[in-house]
Amino acid sequence: METIDFDRLPLTPGKRVLDVGCGEGRHVHAAALENVAEVVGLDLERASLTTAREDYETYVADETDVPVTFLSGDALRLPFEDGAFDVVCCTEVLEHIPDYEAALDELRRVCAPGGTLAVSVPRAGPERVCWALSDEYHEVEGGHVRIFDREALQADVERRGFRRIDGHFAHALHAPYWWLKCLWWDRDERGAPPLPLRAYERFLEWDVLESPRPVRLLERALDPVVGKSVVYYFELEAGP
Repeated sequence: METIDFDRLPLTPGKRVLDVGCGEGRHVHAAALENVAEVVGLDLERASLTTAREDYETYVADETDVPVTFLSGDALRLPFEDGAFDVVCCTEVLEHIPDYEAALDELRRVCAPGGTLAVSVPRAGPERVCWALSDEYHEVEGGHVRIFDREALQADVERRGFRRIDGHFAHALHAPYWWLKCLWWDRDERGAPPLPLRAYERFLEWDVLESPRPVRLLERALDPVVGKSVVYYFELEAGP
């Protein structure tokens, strides 16, 4: 389940792709199936990187010749040269970083002139409901430290020489799941999630595995209203 719409990215031969905060590798795996030169996934969590590598070897490696690398690293100190990547992705990461502007500086540094940056964060409306329902949701270690105003985020990125070229909302069907999870946070953490939460989780798992067309159309219709994530695509000005 990708947050980024890869049809909106210039994934053409010769492009180098970086996913900052790749987690278990969903966007790395998807990018590796495109006609690109190289894909790199970076994350702080070693357990997530292990899962990403294992899933790549199990489900993706036989389907592509694109070189893929997974690295442990910090978004505030990316271990790459200036302008090293043509496409830089950072999804559902910035809301976890206290000094997110320093992370934006690093994303800009490693993006090549004329390159593309794809960024997603939780949308303010659905996120505020989660914060209202559960303090633990955002106070847990490694949790969300802010609710983004999407216009302010766009301005922060554009101030670094980017120009927005596209944008959309995503994951409308996931918003109710997180509201239910926050409503019953204590019970879920004790391993006793109530029936509505368990049922909705099974529905989402079925949706991810089967991707039924009616459900996809329903989510697409709901995304502008309650999409849990906002996704922006920017181009870095090439300069003189």
